[in-house]
Amino acid sequence: KFHSLALATDGTVWRWGQYRNNSVTITGLPDALTPVQMPGLSQVVAITSGHDHSFALKSDGTLWSWGANLYGQLGDGSTTPRGSPVVVQGLPAGVPIKMVSANYPHSLALLEDGAVWAWGNNTSGQLGDNTTTNRSRPTQVRGPGNVGFLTDIMAIAAGQEYNLAVKRDGTVWAWGSNVSGQLGDNTTTRRLTPVPVIGLLNVRAVAAGNLHSLAVKSDGTIWAWGRNANGQLGNPVMVNHLQPVQVNGVSSATRLSAGGSF
Repeated sequence: KFHSLALATDGTVWRWGQYRNNSVTITGLPDALTPVQMPGLSQVVAITSGHDHSFALKSDGTLWSWGANLYGQLGDGSTTPRGSPVVVQGLPAGVPIKMVSANYPHSLALLEDGAVWAWGNNTSGQLGDNTTTNRSRPTQVRGPGNVGFLTDIMAIAAGQEYNLAVKRDGTVWAWGSNVSGQLGDNTTTRRLTPVPVIGLLNVRAVAAGNLHSLAVKSDGTIWAWGRNANGQLGNPVMVNHLQPVQVNGVSSATRLSAGGSF
C-alpha cells in the first residue's frame, strides 16, 4: 500500500517506502526513503506486490515472498512477518508458475497447467476452496459449485477480498466478496467458489480493484462492473452495476489496470 518495487536487469529486486501491518512497521523491513536492495534475491524474472506483502519469481521457478503475514498471505506455512524473502511452500512441483497476483491480504498463483492456487485471508471466500478458513499454504481453487477444480485459466487478477479469472474460452469467473456487485453475477452475494460473470465472452484480460472490476475483450472494448460511487466504471450514472456495462469512448484497448499483478 505504501511501498514500491523495481526489478533490475541483473535480476535483483529493489524496494522503497513502507511495509505496514496494522500501522506497525514490519520487523526487519525498516522504512526506506530511497531504493534499497532486497537481500537474498537474484535471478528474479518477475515481481508483484499486495497491500503489505510482495513476491518475486526466480528463473528456477521458485516463488519467494516477504512482508506482512498475519493471515498467511506469504504462503510459507506460518503467520510470521518476514523481513527477508522466504519460499512459498506447497505449490505443485514441476509445474511452472505463469502469473502471480496479490491484494489485501491474500495471494493467487496461476500455473502453466491452467490451475489456480490461493492462500492468505479467506474471510469472504476469496481463496475459492468452499470455506472461509485462512490458509498459510496454497490451496487449489475449486470448480464451480465446488465440483472438481477451476481449470483452463489463462489470466488472473486479485482484488480486495475477491478474484477474477479468465478461461481460455474467453469467459470470466469470479469468487469472494461481492458487496458492491464486483463479481458481476447480478447479485451482492459472496461466493465461496467461482461463478461466471454474466454476459462476458471473448475476454483476453481482466483487472480487479478494491470494489470494481474491468475486462477487455478481443475487439478492444472495455467492460466494467461493481462499485461506481466515483465514476470508476466509466459510466456517468454513478450507481453500482451488478453485471458488466461497456465503458464508452474506448474501443482499442489492449491492457487494463485496477490493481497489481504479473
